[in-house]
Amino acid sequence: MSLAPRVVLVHRRTEYEELVARHGTHGQAVFFLSSRGRGIEEVAERHRRTRRALAEVTSAIPLTWRQARVERADLDRFLFAPEDVVVVVGQDGLVANAAKYLAGQPVVGIDADPGRNPGVLVRHRPADAAQLLASTQSARSGCDELTMVEAVTDDGQRLVALNEIYLGAAGHQTARYRLGLEDDGGVVEAQASSGVIIGTGTGATGWIRSVWQQRGERPRLPSPTEERLLWFVREAWPSPATGTSLVAGELAAASGLRLTVESERLVAFGDGMETDAVELTWGQTVRVGVCGERLRLVE
Repeated sequence: MSLAPRVVLVHRRTEYEELVARHGTHGQAVFFLSSRGRGIEEVAERHRRTRRALAEVTSAIPLTWRQARVERADLDRFLFAPEDVVVVVGQDGLVANAAKYLAGQPVVGIDADPGRNPGVLVRHRPADAAQLLASTQSARSGCDELTMVEAVTDDGQRLVALNEIYLGAAGHQTARYRLGLEDDGGVVEAQASSGVIIGTGTGATGWIRSVWQQRGERPRLPSPTEERLLWFVREAWPSPATGTSLVAGELAAASGLRLTVESERLVAFGDGMETDAVELTWGQTVRVGVCGERLRLVE
């Protein structure tokens, strides 16, 4: 007998919960904010909206289905199962945070605070949860297959991200490395820079777009479902030992970017999750390219 689907609700602590956790009580949080000329009501109201959204989505889960909850901070310790339906209640970035831990499970993005979030990935309202959950069990359910980016090290470590991967120094200081493209005739350049960013079409609404806008001649931004990545070197520094000729480009599905570390320690992290970084040491090589897996975002 097959298992009933399991709904995994992904959420994060609200600003109000973080304030109370830091200061101990509601009253102490009020005092802290008032000492800085701010009130707590706006923060508390956003907290109430998020809690209402979670309650509404929870009530929409069929009684015969299993369910679990996981906070953003615990995603790296949570084991997702193949039959899971992942429901993200929160901001767009929370979908990206969860994406790296999934392997083809359908994802429903619920906007807990409409009007405050762009709604690029959390496209639905809590009231739509019942219909969306039912649609995930239909062969005709519609999903956007969003391209992801992956980094694989020469010792087998793997990092996946929905928006972008950053390669560089942990504190964003000068990183030294050798950079090359697999389809560029073996040309490799020694560089010193603030790091390299490789992003997807989904990431083209965030960090990768801000870098893209600063460039003169620039490639077209990819769409979220397009198997094409953009990469940019941040603040490459020219010197007798380092160059600046390989500072931007595109990566098609079969191509990759290779970086060999020439610093004591560099890191690779995805979607702003610096606490879940892959550490790279001198001489180590990492390849970055289009990920073979996609994020299945329910329409």
